[in-house]
Amino acid sequence: MSPNVSTVESPRRFRHWKRWLLAGVLTVVVLAVAGPYLYIHFIEGPAPSRFSLSKPTTPKSTARVPLTGTWKIADGSQAGYRIGEVLFGQNNTAVGRTTAVTGQTVITAGTVDSAAITVDLTKVSSDSGQRDNQFQGRIMDTSQFPTTTFTLTNPVQLGTLPAPGTTLTTTAAGTLNLRGTTRPVQAALSARQTGSIIQVSGSIPITFADWKIPNPTFGPAQTDDHGIVEFLLTFRRA
Repeated sequence: MSPNVSTVESPRRFRHWKRWLLAGVLTVVVLAVAGPYLYIHFIEGPAPSRFSLSKPTTPKSTARVPLTGTWKIADGSQAGYRIGEVLFGQNNTAVGRTTAVTGQTVITAGTVDSAAITVDLTKVSSDSGQRDNQFQGRIMDTSQFPTTTFTLTNPVQLGTLPAPGTTLTTTAAGTLNLRGTTRPVQAALSARQTGSIIQVSGSIPITFADWKIPNPTFGPAQTDDHGIVEFLLTFRRA
């Protein structure tokens, strides 16, 4: 008696189905792991580097421009944020920046007497439109709090002035007004005078809850509860 064809092929079909099911599961796992990695590292690309002073150049004139006076923010200034995040198990860094920076500082002799720097948060953007929508809306509510301002509260003693083109590192105590809350902060600074320009780079660490900033986490991106306000400022004599 001939065997039933359907009875013989049934185990084969079951094994074939299991192989396809296993292959499908493995494909989903690979995409879940490799997809975010490929997106972050090859499609989105690495986050912009931290701000740093430009390479020193030799000015046309070796005469030092007097420091005493008022110096105003000029073209080339930038400010923004830097936050760590995890996307499907992959570490990433979210960075948003703007060139909409205004302000000035007053220097007398070897002392920075005052400084006030304002950043227009409505102009901050990153490489993700979805992230920017969250930043402008739920997180920073820029329609109600469009700017952030750092104000120096204690004079910064410069001591013996470095030669033109050399870098001075120091800290500055001030207040940061952010999302309607003002708190004392310490800014780590690097500064250099080259000819008629003073360039300053620095950062201020912040914990979001201190400024009543909602948790920035959205969608699959899990963010840290803290971040960095960073800036690169170019000053010219007023």
